[in-house]
Amino acid sequence: MDRRKYYVSVQSGTIMENQGDAAYEFEIEATQDELDQLQELFEMKAEFDNGSFLRSHAAGVPYHIDPDNDGYDETLRNIYALIQKLGTRETSNHIECMDLAHIGDWNRHNESGQSQ
Repeated sequence: MDRRKYYVSVQSGTIMENQGDAAYEFEIEATQDELDQLQELFEMKAEFDNGSFLRSHAAGVPYHIDPDNDGYDETLRNIYALIQKLGTRETSNHIECMDLAHIGDWNRHNESGQSQ
């Protein structure tokens, strides 16, 4: 399959063919199958986000005991991993420098909220 260039916004969950359509964070080169995989991850992230929004209104349920938040974090890690794999050299290098291993890892923070 042919690879084409796409422009991706993780924040908005969009994948665009035209660079000027909207703001984006990353450039990737992907086949249609890879693009479908990324779109599916964005849809999963949105579903987990909606679930965590509903949970946020339930008093007494901490963040770390919430499957929707865990799913959101795992999906976000998968999104960045796929974008790094499909990304241009600049995109891959940028994601590597972002040090995203901490997403969802509460053990990296002490009680004052500072990174250890």
